[in-house]
Amino acid sequence: MIPDFLKKYESELKKYEREFVKIIVTPIQENILEDSLGIQESKFLGKPFFPLNKEYPKDLNNKPMILIAQLNFEEIPKLEHYPKEGILQLFLSSDDWYDDDYKIVYHTKEELNKSRIEDFSFLTEKDYDDSPVYMVHSLSFEKSIDKGCSEDSQFDFQFDGLGYWEFVESLEGDKEEEMDDYFDARIHKIGGYADFTQSDPRNYEEGKSNDVQLLQIAVDDEIMFGDSGVGHIFIDRENLKNKDFSKAYFYWDCC
Repeated sequence: MIPDFLKKYESELKKYEREFVKIIVTPIQENILEDSLGIQESKFLGKPFFPLNKEYPKDLNNKPMILIAQLNFEEIPKLEHYPKEGILQLFLSSDDWYDDDYKIVYHTKEELNKSRIEDFSFLTEKDYDDSPVYMVHSLSFEKSIDKGCSEDSQFDFQFDGLGYWEFVESLEGDKEEEMDDYFDARIHKIGGYADFTQSDPRNYEEGKSNDVQLLQIAVDDEIMFGDSGVGHIFIDRENLKNKDFSKAYFYWDCC
């Protein structure tokens, strides 16, 4: 429910609302190399679906990468422009993921019927030592509405001529906490507004200002990028509509 002190802005704020899919994660207590989830099931960490006719992702040192996130869109509530089928994956280098050594892979529905890799013995327990995701997680999904986010450069709403933080500084009592709760975007999600510990890269990278968030992996009990950091995949809106993930990019920041 919108706080009373924001009700004067309610009709205008409604124009900024965005549908998104909340990701509910459940860590699975098992050996890091084991994975009781289905090979095509949505997950964080674990064994990926990967067809034999594609080259398995390798990092800049030609070392096999580890799966961080796998999203099967047939399991996910529908969002406008987002795929309705197929699998999207994020792979990171086991050694140098913090230096942006990553790969984003999309498998079409047709590819899901192809012969796949079944033997993952080329990955060892040591490959997961530096992973920002510490355990295999099962995922479930729930559609919701984002109200906005103080850190997302695309949320540029003006409160009587004041930007978000200027407005917060003018508040008294518990209103700042209410404001923070109402615009909270610090969760795992598909779509919606993005939260950052530092700043939004789309605000200063040329041609990226209108890119949309494809995935956000937030801090959780068994998940953290660096020091309380958050991971994202962003993509140009037209490329998303066309299911062209070749120019989608991974970004993370931390305290």
